[in-house]
Amino acid sequence: MTAEAQTELTTVYQVKGMTCGHCEGAVSGEISGLPGVTSVTAVAKTGEVTVVSASPLDREAVRAAVDEAGYELA
Repeated sequence: MTAEAQTELTTVYQVKGMTCGHCEGAVSGEISGLPGVTSVTAVAKTGEVTVVSASPLDREAVRAAVDEAGYELA
C-alpha cells in the first residue's frame, strides 16, 4: 500500500433535497470535481454522501459543490 492510500479520509455529509438516482448523480458529480476526491457515494434515501479524499476537504468547497448541484448541505 502506498503512503498516499494510507492517508485517505472518509467523510460523511448530510445533504437535503435528494429524492432519486438523478439527485445522487448530480451531487456525486459536483463533489467528484473537487481536488483530492477519489470516491463519492450519495444515497438519496438517507441523504448521506460519503466522500473519500486524499486530504481533508474544505467544508465550504463541499457546500459550494452541493449548492451547484441544486441541493443543500445540512
